Amino acid sequence: MTRRTISRILALPGRTARGLIGGGRAPNPYYAGPPSDHFDGVRFHLPAQPTDKGLGDMLRWQLKRERTPWPKHFPSPFRDVPPAAVAGLRIVLIGHASFLIQVAGLNILIDPVFSDRASPFTFAGPRRVNAPGIAFDDLPPIHAVLLTHNHYDHLDLATLGRLWRRDRPRLIAPLGNDTIIQAAFPDIAVETHDWDGTADLGSGVIAHLRPACHWSARGVRDRRMALWCAYVLTTPSGTIYHVGDTGFGDGAIFRDLSDRFGPPRVANLPIGAYEPRWFMQPMHMNPQDAVEALQILGAAQALGHHWGTFRLTDEGIEAPVAALATALQTADIPPGRFRALRPGEAWEA
Repeated sequence: MTRRTISRILALPGRTARGLIGGGRAPNPYYAGPPSDHFDGVRFHLPAQPTDKGLGDMLRWQLKRERTPWPKHFPSPFRDVPPAAVAGLRIVLIGHASFLIQVAGLNILIDPVFSDRASPFTFAGPRRVNAPGIAFDDLPPIHAVLLTHNHYDHLDLATLGRLWRRDRPRLIAPLGNDTIIQAAFPDIAVETHDWDGTADLGSGVIAHLRPACHWSARGVRDRRMALWCAYVLTTPSGTIYHVGDTGFGDGAIFRDLSDRFGPPRVANLPIGAYEPRWFMQPMHMNPQDAVEALQILGAAQALGHHWGTFRLTDEGIEAPVAALATALQTADIPPGRFRALRPGEAWEA
């Protein structure tokens, strides 16, 4: 992202540099809809599931941080060149939380990030330690892009611009995220929905936006001013549940989903970015939480992501895989039912 693009984002309606990095309470620059049970007119929230940590907590974490070293490079043994279309169901991890889902002839990207850094800057911030598991030029024609929230490791403006220029896909996002995208690319059409909203993608595939125990922000002063979500895809090949980021909370989001949609055919669940636990627990599941979520959901298959590409927290790069294996063994779940994917690794129904 260029400094010019950053300046344009700072120039969003109601947004100033002071509003981003300090100063008084500002109106919501992204969304101006009516209040609801999860929107107070300025900020979104998940009722009874607090996720916020204060500045003091952040300083405590940074000042007392004990990080397990990561390698500079952690190449994946997989590299995928997907087919142009799939009649059944094929899911590939591109890297971190970016997926290509091919189902019923549709090609769907979730949270595509092809940039080198998960950051507003090209010169600083978390840098990927492995290449995308699918090269951008090897992507099939993309029909739809689903965005879960606006954190930089999930909403990559540079990648969205490339996709729009190439394929003109439908872009689906939670409330308020259209403002962020269109500040950088005014011509991109973005469809936004609230929790429980739906988008008919065609070919019998419907995307349902669902709550998650998380939050949003592109800066310091815009926390929870754009909505975040998980997705359920109801398809001819079964139900797909995709979570970009979430804490476990009290488990209600998983129980509610199973009650409404039944056990998913496959659940894409995050397993990384969870240490230190006292800080990350409200917003990021660890592998033990993810296994418990799998049990509540009753999913036939789980695919683990959100690990091993961008360093965001303190655990070692392969710690999520080891912790997942232990959690599965403790729960007496066969390891093949919950696979921690590497970039470029595919799963097919």
